[in-house]
Amino acid sequence: MNLFSLSIKNVFAKPLSSLLSVLLFGFGVAIIVSILLTSTFLKNEISKNAQGIDLVVGAKGSPLQIILASIFHIDFPTGNISLEDANNLTRNRLIKSAIPLSLGDSYQGYRIVGTSSAYADLYGAELATGEWFEDEMTAIVGAAVAKNLGIILGDKLESAHGLAEGAGGHEEHPFKVVGIAKPTGSVLDQLILVSIQSVWGVHANHEAHDYEEDSDMHEVIELERLGIEVTREQLANEDITSLLIKYRSPMAAVQLPRIVNGTSNLQAASPPYETARLFNIIGVGVDVVNVLGLVIIILSATSVFIALINSLKERKYELAIMRSMGASQVKIFLLILTEGIVLTIIGSLCGFGLAHLGFGILVNNMEQIQTSGLFFVADEYYVMLGSLAVGIFASIIPAFLAYKSDISETLSKA
Repeated sequence: MNLFSLSIKNVFAKPLSSLLSVLLFGFGVAIIVSILLTSTFLKNEISKNAQGIDLVVGAKGSPLQIILASIFHIDFPTGNISLEDANNLTRNRLIKSAIPLSLGDSYQGYRIVGTSSAYADLYGAELATGEWFEDEMTAIVGAAVAKNLGIILGDKLESAHGLAEGAGGHEEHPFKVVGIAKPTGSVLDQLILVSIQSVWGVHANHEAHDYEEDSDMHEVIELERLGIEVTREQLANEDITSLLIKYRSPMAAVQLPRIVNGTSNLQAASPPYETARLFNIIGVGVDVVNVLGLVIIILSATSVFIALINSLKERKYELAIMRSMGASQVKIFLLILTEGIVLTIIGSLCGFGLAHLGFGILVNNMEQIQTSGLFFVADEYYVMLGSLAVGIFASIIPAFLAYKSDISETLSKA
């Protein structure tokens, strides 16, 4: 019987002790791997959803709130900015492109986003069926929205004012579904896209204006940087929620936020800076949980050490017989060391399996996430190597004691 087979047999000869060591080690590894998977995946998702967006401009307020509402659609907007102010800003030579967003309404809990076709292009969206919205009061439905609500082409969607399901509606202005997008694996899958003009139409102000008969106010002009056409009346009176801006040059990262924040009505928010700040806030809790995982691994290493020491005491005579039958000191040393490594490997595998199972359950319950428990990160290899190092360290002393044991003394006391 080789060393590995004999080690396996010895491990299972003490099932309760071995199970305790395996469970402790497994839980410690599971905690660390779970945090690693979640944090890496969140960073990847944030990077994917913020791709192509260098700056977000919204109403004065919290920059982080602007980012969460305009990019990730998981918070309330800070307010609206005038279309005229937004258009004036986009004329700045530091700006390469700008995508307008108009937020605030929803349909059965899913957010309706007034925007231009450039927003869909940002995520490489393609249509599974139908066509892109060209007329007012038409809508493109994200893949997850269509699947979960059973929406098909031609359906009418009566939007609700606000982002809470069950809020007051705009039944008199329904949107007609003209297209359903393919899955993109981004936040776009959870959205309903309409034109900016459609949002204005739903919230139309029917009060008379002094310039109602002024033909100049009804002149259609193209806002090239925003990718929309409006009348002069709309330019002077309508609002949007935010702008997603792409810089023309690296110099814009230094100058443009200062220019924006210098105005009385606008607030600049940098996605890289705000998401880094968010992770710094979350990082404190992550560090605490990681420390907890390390403590559990250390306790499990102690458990492995105690289990091997106890096993060594109970098997002194057995090991002495092996020595008398020709087993070398090195072979005895490797036998005890291998037992510790076997316990470590079994515990680590259980921990990795538990972490990926838990992660899979978590992401499967999050409809906007397109991944599974088979999501792996490179740093997991370091966790495995670290686990093996801990197991070897816990086994060294018992293995050395077995190596130094006196055969004649042990047999004489038998």
